[in-house]
Amino acid sequence: MRVPEWRPALTAAHDAALEWLEHLAERPVRPEVDYDAMYAALHEPMPEAGLPAEQVIAELDAAVRPGLMAMNHGRFFGWVIGGSTPAGVAADWLVAAWDQNTAMAEPTPGVSALEAVTAEWLLELLDLPRSCSVAFVTGAQVANLVCLAAARDRVLADSGWDVEGDGLVGAPPVSVLAGEFVHHTVGKAVRILGLGESRMIEVAADDNARMRPDALADALAGIEGPAIVCAQAGEIATGGIDPLAAIADVVDARRDLAPTWLHVDGAIGLFARASSVLAPKFAGAERADSWCTDAHKWLNTPYDCGIAIVRDREAHHRAMTLHASYLPQPSAARDPIDWNPDMSRRARATAVYATLRSLGRSGVAEIVERDCEMARLLAEGVRAIPGAEVCNEVELNQVLVRLLDPAGQDDDAHTRAALTRLQESGVAFPSGTTFRGQAAIRFSVANWATDETDIVETLEALADAHTRWG
Repeated sequence: MRVPEWRPALTAAHDAALEWLEHLAERPVRPEVDYDAMYAALHEPMPEAGLPAEQVIAELDAAVRPGLMAMNHGRFFGWVIGGSTPAGVAADWLVAAWDQNTAMAEPTPGVSALEAVTAEWLLELLDLPRSCSVAFVTGAQVANLVCLAAARDRVLADSGWDVEGDGLVGAPPVSVLAGEFVHHTVGKAVRILGLGESRMIEVAADDNARMRPDALADALAGIEGPAIVCAQAGEIATGGIDPLAAIADVVDARRDLAPTWLHVDGAIGLFARASSVLAPKFAGAERADSWCTDAHKWLNTPYDCGIAIVRDREAHHRAMTLHASYLPQPSAARDPIDWNPDMSRRARATAVYATLRSLGRSGVAEIVERDCEMARLLAEGVRAIPGAEVCNEVELNQVLVRLLDPAGQDDDAHTRAALTRLQESGVAFPSGTTFRGQAAIRFSVANWATDETDIVETLEALADAHTRWG
């Protein structure tokens, strides 16, 4: 076997990574250049001859760094993205070095067993039924897809239809009900599964984007046949938590009439169940049939890791399993391939395991509690800025801000312009959104490193963007 020289390239990567991580606080949060500039800098003909690996790594770091968003910065508040912890980053390096295709337990017993243990830890941490099946996927999009595939399997099987064998042609129609502020990944999953995104039934929500149980009951009363209800444990703009216990009551009442499944999209907030302080906000979540969340959000693991959790192991297994004559035959061991859509997949549970072992339950609780406290501090500071409004009830880690035009002309345009100035300042990076028809700035506090200093500096930069050019 030819043995390559590993040390020079890995040393170059190690040095470049540390230089990035150790100087995050000094960097602007935004990229220094845009896509066109980066493409021009990187565009060159495919090389005919190779270069030394350490040279490639050093030049790669130098070339790409100006176009990097400091997403692991304590003042990055866009799109609910956590910042990786030291244990998670180091474990992810091992994943790349080990180079395990984590599909079957027999050829990869180390990482397959580790994945099984990590799944058990997560069920305990989130206080969900310990008998649930768990899949480690790329993100909430695929996690929602896996959960809803299991849901489709079960409600159709209970209606006398084998969707895995016979497809959807001629199958009883499945109704999918979701709140009016459902995340777009649920709709995409419904589309991929052939259930029809445009056929989804919208359920009215309250002022903080929480599904109304009475509206759900009315919607379910108006349909027949199998149904899937999609609730949220943390809405993307407001952080609003659906009244999960009341929703579960509505779903349970309907199960006697027709097959009905309750799914909870917890990509934003499900990890808050690790906190005894915050867990009561999610009462009733444990009564659902499936749950989706992201480890690369509040658990702060490296990208990418979504998690699908399903109560009905049989339905989950039927929807996802794959076997072939050239693969090891099924055994008593947990084969990851049975729970995931991917056949070739990296050992992404490794970073979750290392993060959980590094933080412990108390460490995870501390992160989510501190981020919620930082969100409250941010909201208080925004209210102290003349002409600035907080548009949502701050239940978790999301803060929606609207800035009134000092000239009294166009609040939407002023809010968007101030957001652009704040982003361009490099001090902080929230994202923009539209909530109930009005422009807003969305601050998502999901980084383990965000502290009071970050909030103070962000508020100062926000006030400056609002007033100096107002």
